[in-house]
Amino acid sequence: METKTNVKKQSASLKETGEFFGKMYAFNNSLKLYHWHVSGKGSYAQHIALDQALEALPDALDRIVETSYALHGDIKVVIPETLIPVNIVDHCQKFFEYVDYQRDLFKENFTAAILDDYQEAIQQLLYRLKRLQ
Repeated sequence: METKTNVKKQSASLKETGEFFGKMYAFNNSLKLYHWHVSGKGSYAQHIALDQALEALPDALDRIVETSYALHGDIKVVIPETLIPVNIVDHCQKFFEYVDYQRDLFKENFTAAILDDYQEAIQQLLYRLKRLQ
C-alpha cells in the first residue's frame, strides 16, 4: 500500500526527472547551435566531432525517456532556453558532471546503463575537442 509520503516523493522525483530530460534535450541542442557556429582553426574537426556526438546523444536520450515512460507513465518534460556555449569544453565537462549528479533518479541497472551510454558520448566528444586544442 502506498502512503501519501511515498506518492509525494515519487511525484517530486518524476518532476526532477522531467526537468533532467529537458536539460538533456537542451544540452543536445546547445551542441547543435555550437556546431552551426564553429569557425576558425580546427573548425572542421570540431564540426565532425560534434556531428558524431549529435548522432549518439539524441539516441541515448530517446531510450532513457521512453524507458522511463514505460516504468512510470507520462513525465512532464520542461525544456529550458538553449544558448550557444561560449567554451564548448567547459560546457561539456559541466554537463557530464551534472548527468553524474542526477544518477540517483534512476534506480534500475538498465536505466543506469543508458546514462552510461549518454555520458560515454560526452566523454568521447571531450576527448576529441581537447585533442584539437
